[in-house]
Amino acid sequence: MSVVKINVLTVPAEQRETLEKRFASRAHAVESSDGFEWFELLRPVEGTDSYLVYTRWRDEESFQTWMEGPMKAAHQGGDAQGERPKPAASGSTLWSFEVVQQAAPTTA
Repeated sequence: MSVVKINVLTVPAEQRETLEKRFASRAHAVESSDGFEWFELLRPVEGTDSYLVYTRWRDEESFQTWMEGPMKAAHQGGDAQGERPKPAASGSTLWSFEVVQQAAPTTA
């Protein structure tokens, strides 16, 4: 059964562009991970400063393997001088879900 992980990132308005550029610079970093099914970065439109990072995985084990390998390495990296940039988000919460029902568009 697929699992969905939604990372809720609190991002101050002045850091939004930085956050989006960082995700863009790592585009395609997760796609080759075993068990990966889907990714979306969702920008808030109104009433909140929370971005949602939506990923879908074949199972919990696939997500945990990615967290302990490629994702951990990406967050430990730094710039050319070995320094890590200041986080763009001021807070983070991880939501976890199991997919129990889904639908896709039908073709006529």
